[in-house]
Amino acid sequence: MGAKQSSDVSKNKDPKGILLLKKRQKFSQWDDVLLGKDPRSLLKRGMRHISFSLVTKGMTDIPEFLWGLSEIQKLNLSHNQLIVVPAEVGRLTRIVVLNLCGNRIKSLPKEIGLLRSMKVLFVNMNCLTEMPPELSLCKSLEVLSLSHNYISHLPSTYSELSGLRKLNLSNNCFAHIPIFVFSLKGLDFLHVGSNRLENIAESIQSLVSLQIFIAENNNIHSFPRSLCLVTTLELLNLNNNDIQTLPDELYLLSRLERIAWNPMDKGLHISHNPLSKPLPDLVEGGLDQLFSYLKDKKHS
Repeated sequence: MGAKQSSDVSKNKDPKGILLLKKRQKFSQWDDVLLGKDPRSLLKRGMRHISFSLVTKGMTDIPEFLWGLSEIQKLNLSHNQLIVVPAEVGRLTRIVVLNLCGNRIKSLPKEIGLLRSMKVLFVNMNCLTEMPPELSLCKSLEVLSLSHNYISHLPSTYSELSGLRKLNLSNNCFAHIPIFVFSLKGLDFLHVGSNRLENIAESIQSLVSLQIFIAENNNIHSFPRSLCLVTTLELLNLNNNDIQTLPDELYLLSRLERIAWNPMDKGLHISHNPLSKPLPDLVEGGLDQLFSYLKDKKHS
């Protein structure tokens, strides 16, 4: 009787119950923590930094236990469904790298300014329309990526981020390069592609360390002569704009090695612009031929 009853139970398993069991067997990292596992056991202690990662977990909220892990130096919460970053993020004062890219974050809390050790901040591919002025308190910041958001302006106080070396503002709503950018003397990478730019300010010449400047996919009408004074440039990308003429002083950019066609190559990217004759043929002939023509034109 007992054996038969057991057999009947086995045959009449509730499919929903089985599905539920299967779901419960798939514990994520933070589920383990909530089940009593010590959160600090999930920290990874590398040669240089203590890191914590919850990438592509489908999270809509950041687990609260995280704010107690004050020793975290690298935190990766990218590619989730986060909408809000709580003020508690300010507790993680040892953060060096913070990666929040690929979420649905609409704003960052002012407490982000408490992360005084932070060197790298990724908040690209979110829903940001503005950035908190308090970020200017993060004097150690070297890399800031804000690409693929809805930002049209940034606080002027960001001029205080004097250590910034790489700035990505691409795929936003900027009508001009933010003025504070021109005070960042140590900047060596600037990406402002796919915005609403119609010109490049003459102040661009103040970026004396700039090596890579990308302004493709805008509506820039002219190539400013002042850009020719940024002689540190090794990659200059002005593809897909409305440029018709090139300045005679272009040959001053001697570190540009070639006319570049591959997006990853160093050199001058100037394709898909309505260049006036004979510039299209000269571009096809290579950078040496183009430089020679412009130099002769200037001295003729």
